[in-house]
Amino acid sequence: MYGSLLLADPGGVLIWAGLTAFVAGLMRGFAGFGSAILMAPVFAVLLGPVHMVPMVAAIELPMSVMLFLGCRRDVEWRFVAPLSAIAIIAMPLGIWFLVNLDSGVITKVVSIIVLLFVAVLITGWRYKGPRPLPLTLGIGGVSGAMMATTSVGGPPVLLYMLAAEMPAATVRANIVAYYLFTGFVLVAMVISASPTGTAAVIDAGVVLPVILLSSWLGSRLAGKAAESTYRGIAYLFLSIAGLFGLFG
Repeated sequence: MYGSLLLADPGGVLIWAGLTAFVAGLMRGFAGFGSAILMAPVFAVLLGPVHMVPMVAAIELPMSVMLFLGCRRDVEWRFVAPLSAIAIIAMPLGIWFLVNLDSGVITKVVSIIVLLFVAVLITGWRYKGPRPLPLTLGIGGVSGAMMATTSVGGPPVLLYMLAAEMPAATVRANIVAYYLFTGFVLVAMVISASPTGTAAVIDAGVVLPVILLSSWLGSRLAGKAAESTYRGIAYLFLSIAGLFGLFG
């Protein structure tokens, strides 16, 4: 029976995980994105990818629920439903990779995905092509498999959604709804497939108060400076996390 990894090492791993969660929440609050992407490479190094994936997904769920309650009327379900469904269908393949691939390889892949995502955000690139159903399903499938293997399945879907010709409120609601439903299913799947799944959810509960507090503090900071300043800080944090996972 596997127990909590954080509570087993309160003087070491717990402190680093708490600091990481604090920075991730702060960034989520003032920049509006990036908490899971920042936590993934650091937690993969500290706790291992098999423990990290359900832990990060479980941390994100309460925030997704709160956000969804406020934006559910703006969701474009004809767009979100097939994207979420195919992502969920692809998750067992990602879980197979998570359980069977070398943990060091997964950690490096997580870190590379994070660094590439930061590079795309900095350049401002957006997909401008057509959005046929096969492409939407393909993006969802890749995202679902990536999410189950690395917890960082967001970049393909985020870039795809952000470029959609929809009102900003609808885009935001679509992102929130996608993360809520896929995250809930991912946690359930990994708990059933991984011997450390339950312990990972317990550890998510340990750091959840920290990230909720820091996200509230970050939201209080929002508006105190230009949006470009907050995004620049977020890019810096994400780059540091990616480099830590790659070379840490």
